[in-house]
Amino acid sequence: MPQPVITVVGPTATGKSGLSLRLAAALGGEIVNADSMQLYRGMDIGTAKLAPSERAGVRHHLLDVWEVSRTASVSEYQQLARAAIGEISGRGRIPILVGGSGLYIRAAIDKLEFPGTDPLLRDGLEAELADLGAAALHARLARADPAAAAAILPGNGRRIVRALEVIELSGRPFSATLPGYESFYPAVQIGLRLPRDELDQRIAGRVSQMWQAGFVPEVRELAGRGLRAGRTASRALGYAQVLRFLAGEWPEEQAAAETVRATRRFARRQEAWFRRDPRISWLAADDPSVADRALAALATLSS
Repeated sequence: MPQPVITVVGPTATGKSGLSLRLAAALGGEIVNADSMQLYRGMDIGTAKLAPSERAGVRHHLLDVWEVSRTASVSEYQQLARAAIGEISGRGRIPILVGGSGLYIRAAIDKLEFPGTDPLLRDGLEAELADLGAAALHARLARADPAAAAAILPGNGRRIVRALEVIELSGRPFSATLPGYESFYPAVQIGLRLPRDELDQRIAGRVSQMWQAGFVPEVRELAGRGLRAGRTASRALGYAQVLRFLAGEWPEEQAAAETVRATRRFARRQEAWFRRDPRISWLAADDPSVADRALAALATLSS
C-alpha cells in the first residue's frame, strides 16, 4: 500500500468523528466506519451516526450495511473493511478507519483469523443463555478459559456465547484466538482520551441530545423492522433500554438514566481495551489544537 491506514480510536463521545473529518480534509482521506452499530441501517440517533449533510463532502464507507434483524459478524466485517481499504488506496486516497469497536479495528488492520461458526451449536448456547442467564454461562467459561472470562464481563451474553462456541469448535481457549499486535497493514493509530469526569459529562449530554432528537421514535420504528429479533442490534446501548421502556418494563426516565450508566460502563471497557495496544499515540480530545497535533503525530509516525 502506498500510504498507511490511519485509525482514529477511543471511547465514545471523545470526538472521533469530528477529528476524522478534519484529517480526511487535510490528507485527502476517506473514512471507513469501525463502529459495529453504525453498520446497521436506521440506527442513526443512538449511534451518533453523521448524517450525509454532516460529512463535509468526505466519502464514508461501511455505514448502513446490515438490517437490524441480522446478527453481527466480525469476520464478515473484516472482509468488508479490507475491501474498502484496498479500494480507497487503489485510487490514491488515504483510508481513515474510525470507531470505538476495538475488535473491529483489530480485525481490519491486524493479522487476526476468526474461527468459523456452527448454527446448531450457537442456537443451543443461545437457548442456554436465555434459560440460565449470562452469569451461569460466564461461570462455565471461567472453568474452560479463565483468561477469556477475565476479559469478558459476566453480563455480556453475546461474547460469552461466542467464546464458548469457539472453544467447542476449535478445542483451543478463546483467548488464544487474539494474538499479539501484529499488523496486516502498515497503520498509524491516533487515540483520543478525556478525563473521566469530563467524559461522563459528555456521555450524559449526548444521551440527553439523543432523546431530544427523537431517539424513542427511532427505536419504535426499528422495532417494527425486527429490532427485537436482532441478536446484536437489540442489545445496543440505548436501544436495549428503550425497548424495555416500549415493552412497559421501565418508565422512560429510567430508560434514559440506564442508557447513561451503561454507556459510561462501556466507555471504561473501551479505555481498557485500547490502552493495551502499545501502537496507539494518545491525544487530549479537549485540546483545541487536537487536529494539528494529530497531523504532526501522523507525520512523525509515518516517517
